[in-house]
Amino acid sequence: MQAVKKISRTHTVVIGGGQAGLSVGYYLSKHKVPFLIVDANPRMGDAWRNRWDSLRLFTPSRYMLPGLRLPGSDNFPTKNQVADYLEQYARQFQLPVENGVRIEHLSRTGGIFVLDAGDREFHCDTVVVAMANYQEPRIPDFASQLSPEIVQMHSHRYRNPSQLNAGPVLIVGLGNSGADIAMELSVSHATFVSGKETGYIRWPIETFFSRNIAFRVVRFIGHHILSVKTPIGRKARPALLHRATPLIRVKPNDLEAAGCQRVPRVVGAQDGLPVLEDGRRLNVHNVIWCTGYRHGFPWIDLPIFDEHGDPRHVQGEVPEVPGLWFVGLHFLTAMSSASLIGVSRDARRIAGRVAARASALSHSQHHGLEPLTRFPAKSHAATAEPELTSVSD
Repeated sequence: MQAVKKISRTHTVVIGGGQAGLSVGYYLSKHKVPFLIVDANPRMGDAWRNRWDSLRLFTPSRYMLPGLRLPGSDNFPTKNQVADYLEQYARQFQLPVENGVRIEHLSRTGGIFVLDAGDREFHCDTVVVAMANYQEPRIPDFASQLSPEIVQMHSHRYRNPSQLNAGPVLIVGLGNSGADIAMELSVSHATFVSGKETGYIRWPIETFFSRNIAFRVVRFIGHHILSVKTPIGRKARPALLHRATPLIRVKPNDLEAAGCQRVPRVVGAQDGLPVLEDGRRLNVHNVIWCTGYRHGFPWIDLPIFDEHGDPRHVQGEVPEVPGLWFVGLHFLTAMSSASLIGVSRDARRIAGRVAARASALSHSQHHGLEPLTRFPAKSHAATAEPELTSVSD
């Protein structure tokens, strides 16, 4: 006999309980819109807790979510401080959050969104997907050809040097994750770094000048200049979506000073060892793949994706499926959109749109009109211009 699912009904479901989802919840509560935040992690903030132990933010602690400050203003918080802050945030504003709820399928039936979560099912008029567009670690296929004696893992699983074999380590990918991990491992392991950075911030970020002056300038540029509202932002956006973020804390000279050896791109495996673009094989005992993530939305069963698998949206709103929004995507509206310093601006705007929709739905139902969410489950309305996104460590 098939088990009966427990069905919950609310106006809005926010998928994701990180900084994007909590920001949306903060503003929805101000609009008094009935909503629920669901998150797959057992505990609020686990998306931060489950990263490598020495991780610290690149932004001073004064730049957090609306309504609640993190103690201190000039320090760069650790990942656990941010995780605890998010947990406190949900508690402080009494946001309705259910942890341990993983949405496995999102569809629409008869104009109502249906979210399948195993033995649970959620029905709602509006959905806000509040999570980054890349969720699944990406590792090249040839990784399986490496010797089983080599410890290899994605940066998503890396916590600290105790996970590794003694002996040389190869870091594949030179974004900020790769650079930070390489610096940590260089203390205990001979470290090779494969890949080329896309640029770097040329000044140290920990100085008084950086924290109090330079960062404000960078924030202004990322928030207001590199934006879909400016010609320069619209022109730069396609390229920025497909580039790793420039190195922020670690500089190329720091890697050299720490004894890290730069090597060409890894292109394959031979005799159980990684092969470089110049044909050399590296005799290493560990490989950490800092190679980014794959698309994280295979569970969305709606006609909203372009040929690259990216959701089509206009500043977070999906024209093809009214009632569906995204918050937290890279460059949703500006270069700062996916960060703690920028996500709340998008969240406030979209929460306002959700509230307006709730009011319109209530008005139509009160006057006996056809509800706004009544349209075919597989709508193929005219598509918006594709929004391309890419994330790399």
